[in-house]
Amino acid sequence: MIGGLGMPELIIILVIILIIFGAGKLPEIGSGIGKGIKNFKKATKEAEITEEDKEPEKLDK
Repeated sequence: MIGGLGMPELIIILVIILIIFGAGKLPEIGSGIGKGIKNFKKATKEAEITEEDKEPEKLDK
């Protein structure tokens, strides 16, 4: 169960997506979502690094 969604709900969502976008667009959509997640993770890691770099300066003061 993912976030309160069971298998039947996920199947219904996937069928609706398939109907709306068609089978040809699904790999493109999946690739776009994957790239978006990758960029989001990269951005959060960079934000953590910059916060850690600033933290020692705060301790010195």
